[in-house]
Order: sequence, then structure tokens, then C-alpha cells
Amino acid sequence: MAAATRDAVVDCLRYWSVRTSLAQRQLLTWLGIPASKYYDWHRRYGQPNGHNAQTPRTFWLLPEERQAILDFQAAHPEQGYRRLCYMMLDANVAAASPSSVYRLLKSAGRIDPQHSAPSTKGQGFMQPTRAHAHWHIDVSYLSICGTFYYLCTVLDGYSRYIVHWEIRETMTETDVETILQRGREAFPGAKPRVISDNGPQFLARDLRHSCVCAG
Repeated sequence: MAAATRDAVVDCLRYWSVRTSLAQRQLLTWLGIPASKYYDWHRRYGQPNGHNAQTPRTFWLLPEERQAILDFQAAHPEQGYRRLCYMMLDANVAAASPSSVYRLLKSAGRIDPQHSAPSTKGQGFMQPTRAHAHWHIDVSYLSICGTFYYLCTVLDGYSRYIVHWEIRETMTETDVETILQRGREAFPGAKPRVISDNGPQFLARDLRHSCVCAG
């Protein structure tokens, strides 16, 4: 948000609050602006926007400290950067955090890049190519007025559309069958592969006969 815009919003709220004798919170509700956001703008009124990220701390280490760390690492090449940090503290060589030691050694080319095996995520499952090819079903807990209920949701794996959902006091295989049947009634021509987490409600023999379930 530009500084001029947020200052204009603060001025507008002040003006109309006085003219209409309405509370600022009521005006904020009508405008759809969270109160915390407005009061943050109010606190920063007249100030330019500033960068809120962490400021680099590269200047914390003096040149002689950097050289001392590099020399110490050269004398102990078998040690990791975190252990080097505490060894230098014990030897009164340099006082630096593990992250500072890591950044210094990395910039000096003293840390070998880690060669990890390529990820196989997403390669062991064939994604659906059309709607209603896969239905994902899951059960979660829902607290309503201090009482826990079961929320069962059936989600289409291709479009991410919620096919059907229900809130129930119990969640047995009979409840799951009923929820799936109502999903099928909403889409009579659908013959999806139902994918679950293999919970006890989804392992019933009758349920597996009525639909194709996969963990």
C-alpha cells in the first residue's frame, strides 16, 4: 500500500467519524478494512514505507575476524562449520554465530555443495486427466459448540471441486458408503476411482466392492 493512499484512508476515516458520529470500527467494518491494519496505518501516518525484511549483518565480522575464521578452518578441515564455531569460542579465536561462519565459509568456497538424490515426488502416481476420474475422500474432526463431529469431504482430483460433504456424529463404513452414494447421485454418470488414506472406515469389504478404493 502506497504511503499516500494509506494516509488518505486514515484522513477519510477521521473526517467521516466526526461528521457522522459513528465509531471508526463501524466504518472499518463497512469498508472491509481490518481494524489491526487500520491502526497500523494510523501509527505509521506520515511515514514512508520501509523494507521490513531482515537487514544483512555482513558488517558484524571484522576483516581480521574473517581471516582468523578461515585460518582456523584450514587448520581443522575435517570439522563442520557448527563445531568450528564452538571450537573457536573455546580457543578464544573468534566469536561468531554458526550462520555467520557458514556464510563466510560458503563465500570462500570452503563448503562442498551437498549432492542429494533427485526427488521422486509426484512420479509414483498418475494424475487424472479428466473430471471424476479420481475422487479423494477424507475425514477430519470439527468442533461445534464444544462438541466434536466428523467432517467427511469428497474432492474431485482433477478439478479440485468438492463433490459432496457432510457433518456426522459417527463415521463408520456405513456413513462413508452413504456419503459416496450421495456424491454419485449428484453425478450419475461418474465412475471414479476413490482414493483414501486407508483409514478403518475405508477398509470395509462391502465398501471396496461398491467402489475402487486406493490408499
